[in-house]
Amino acid sequence: MKAFVTGGAGYIGSVCVEELLNAGHEVTVFDNLSEGHRGAVDNRAVFIQGRLSDEPAVTQSIKDASPEVIVHFAANALVGESMANPGKYFRNNVAHGLNLLDAAVACGVRKFVFSSTCATYGPPETVPMTEDLPQRPINPYGESKLMFERLLHWYQEIHGLQFVAFRYFNAAGASMQFGEHHRIETHLIPNVLKVPLGQAAHCEIFGTDYPTPDGTCIRDYIHVIDLAQAHILAMTPGKRGFFNLGNGDGYSVREVISTCEKVCGRKIPVIEKPRRPGDPPKLIASAEKARVELGWEPQFPKLDQIVASAWEWHKKHPNGYTA
Repeated sequence: MKAFVTGGAGYIGSVCVEELLNAGHEVTVFDNLSEGHRGAVDNRAVFIQGRLSDEPAVTQSIKDASPEVIVHFAANALVGESMANPGKYFRNNVAHGLNLLDAAVACGVRKFVFSSTCATYGPPETVPMTEDLPQRPINPYGESKLMFERLLHWYQEIHGLQFVAFRYFNAAGASMQFGEHHRIETHLIPNVLKVPLGQAAHCEIFGTDYPTPDGTCIRDYIHVIDLAQAHILAMTPGKRGFFNLGNGDGYSVREVISTCEKVCGRKIPVIEKPRRPGDPPKLIASAEKARVELGWEPQFPKLDQIVASAWEWHKKHPNGYTA
């Protein structure tokens, strides 16, 4: 198939593009490089530098690429920033995303795969979290993703644009070529790995008094290659709906740090800090729906596999994509 991938120069997008190409698909990447990196785009893909805010350019790019599917990763994704600057998130994640939907309809694209988030749920009523839980986001980032989910619903109903929306849990790890390099790094594993890389003196734990076995937050980590494989399965005609993507296992912050120490073979100093507002004690996915309806099965479900792949990539690229 021909795939048009927005945000394909970003962390998850770059690995998805790589996996799509490995599977024999043709890929056009559309990215403004505000958060992504030109060096993160597989050289087998066609690259277009452009902005989703420019609807005529988006429409022309899709028309030229003539894709059968659009895979949409392009979004702002920092929870803290969304609380300080909500307008940026509703503008980029909703209004500019609407340009992409209108362009898809205008160009006759029939399938749309969306990178959503478990942040649409807010604090869960039950764990593991299933797709039928109430969605009550507690920050503009989660709200913006939920709003776009609702747009997808209505564009499918009215225009026949069939969609799959994936609600991610904690993406982590790397492929052999592409890994995690954010200009502002908020994710736990790359921040912990900065210590053995010699880029930080210590890592930080925010909150040690949660109602969990070791007092720190528990999260569900999923390998970025497994995420990418789910997107490829979602491109199959007839597949549609909302799906959680996670491993169904939870690891605490202390367990993640301990695993990083074992993989790297060195001690990682820790500084304990107070809780951050809005951090739920435990977030674990039920991905049973994706397993049953898409036939998805994670290849790298264990935390040590995920950390080991990240560590190998960071050792080879200690400065990420910066020369």
